[in-house]
Amino acid sequence: MSARRKKGWRLVWADEFEGDQLDLSKWDYDLGNGFYDYRVHQWVPGWGNEELQYYTDSPRNVSVAKSCLTISARKEPLHGCGYTSGRLKTRRRDGTPLFNTLYGRVEFKAKVPWGKGLWPALWMLPQDDRYGGWAASGEIDLMEIVGDKPHEVLNSLHFGSSFPKRSLITKGYTLPGGSTVADWHVYAVEWQPGEIRFYVDDVLVSTYDHWWSCSKTDAQGGREPKRASELNPWPAPFDQPFYLVMNVAVGGNFPGLPNADTVFPAELVVDYVRVYEKTGGWGETLPRGRGQMPWQTKT
Repeated sequence: MSARRKKGWRLVWADEFEGDQLDLSKWDYDLGNGFYDYRVHQWVPGWGNEELQYYTDSPRNVSVAKSCLTISARKEPLHGCGYTSGRLKTRRRDGTPLFNTLYGRVEFKAKVPWGKGLWPALWMLPQDDRYGGWAASGEIDLMEIVGDKPHEVLNSLHFGSSFPKRSLITKGYTLPGGSTVADWHVYAVEWQPGEIRFYVDDVLVSTYDHWWSCSKTDAQGGREPKRASELNPWPAPFDQPFYLVMNVAVGGNFPGLPNADTVFPAELVVDYVRVYEKTGGWGETLPRGRGQMPWQTKT
């Protein structure tokens, strides 16, 4: 228990993956190779990213043993896809909550697979799309990799207007001492009103304090704001509860296609997930930091 305590923080939710099966009071499975977008009444294949895997709830793809969770991406055909894998989230498939958090510290301790065409990720999405479709309501990525770059970890924020006018800020962090993502590392985010900080093994690797959200749309989808009055109030969209997501995608427009050197099964092993609240709360919202808005001239 002592390892779960942090000075200045109070543990409010955790999964240590004890036992021999997934705790369905904490996690649900995403299934298939896409989703239905109810806003436009359309099926979106490949999860919107041209991904190649079919997500299942099979123990071949998601298993719990020896106090760890394992998500395994496998090279095997299913329902027209060439690969199977797993994607877990703390929200039920019908959209009702299992767990979400507004602000705090979120930690994943994990060993991450790598190889051409692999796209493992530990991330967060809004419980409700309060400000509109992705990414007007935000996305927080604690850890993802370009599959064939095992020494570099990426963290990102997605925000802005709804697709296709979303915005992205991302930073890479090179793991020290020749380490790779296949070794154990703790990936964390500290999220407070007006500032989001990312950590790897308790090393601060990036701080973000400038983003924006706009709910305006036109016939093509999201529309970038033309003036400050069209913005949602700061610190939107990162002022609403987010839930947790873990997955291993295969292929897609980010990592490209697997090749003959990509090793399957590709296993994401998670030792624990822990969420903390700040003792005493955060106080006032920090002001927006310096940065460029869409209507400003690019330099």
